[in-house]
Amino acid sequence: MLENTVSFTALNRDTESHLRKEHWRELSIHVYVKIFVIGVLFVFLFRSEIDDIINRWITDSSWSHGFLIPLFSLYFIDQHKQDILNLRTMPNYLGLLLLICGILFYPFNIVHLQYGYLRPMVVIATLGAIVLFLGGWRLVKYTWLPIAFLVFAVPLPQRYYNSLTDPMRRWAATVASGLLNLIPDLEASATGKVIDVFYRGQSLEPALDVAEACSGMRLLLAFMALGVAMAYLRERRLWQRLVLVASTVPIAIVCNIVRVTATGFIYILIHPKYAQGIYHDMLGMAMLPLAFGLYGLLALFMSNLFVDESEAGAEDIVIRKRDT
Repeated sequence: MLENTVSFTALNRDTESHLRKEHWRELSIHVYVKIFVIGVLFVFLFRSEIDDIINRWITDSSWSHGFLIPLFSLYFIDQHKQDILNLRTMPNYLGLLLLICGILFYPFNIVHLQYGYLRPMVVIATLGAIVLFLGGWRLVKYTWLPIAFLVFAVPLPQRYYNSLTDPMRRWAATVASGLLNLIPDLEASATGKVIDVFYRGQSLEPALDVAEACSGMRLLLAFMALGVAMAYLRERRLWQRLVLVASTVPIAIVCNIVRVTATGFIYILIHPKYAQGIYHDMLGMAMLPLAFGLYGLLALFMSNLFVDESEAGAEDIVIRKRDT
């Protein structure tokens, strides 16, 4: 009797594992039709806002990374595809209430509040409400971060952007001028965002101006998104994930200071033309491997900082065979 029960249980487990979905193509056609219809309605309802955001990605190089954000969100969802495909979802009517509130608040904000940054935020919140309504909290568990991650694709209001870029440009100019002073016969002084340079008794004209493109905001915003992605993709302790996300700010600032200083060295010691145009953009791209390296070193340091007791105990176990 016991053997029959064990065999029946094992058979059920084999059958359940066999029926478990593992690929997106295993979803039924009516699920894809439902997703398509909801997607069309969602895009139609918020078409003007989506169009404005995409145009900003195209026309403003500071936000060109926005094209990658939705792709990252889809990748995050794909990482949990087996869990999502095998969920027993149930509609949650709180999501329906939030969906109605989002649809009503969107035109109300446009007509009365007229706060531009809330418009894309409402679009993202409405998307989350749809997921909650159709899939319940079980589906939200695996999709909340991919949905919230879309915030990194929304351009900041210009006044906020300028308030952040100005101090970063001043910091970069101050630190870079101090490093330039290490060169013999060179004297550099920062006045606001401008670095005045005297080399071998002569004043170099024009002075070095830390432009908005060198403010570090592009790198900062892109790497904040990347920091969240890297902290999410690998299993880590919560404090390690928070440190990885927070470290994107100082890493972006350090890389920007290196970029401005290197531009100054090239401008003074080599030729001004190599500090402008395409050369300037190439130098900015070269900061990405540097930032990746710093980020990787920090992650490696934290992973080796503490040893999991369970792993350490497993390594100390010695199995001995008893002589027969």
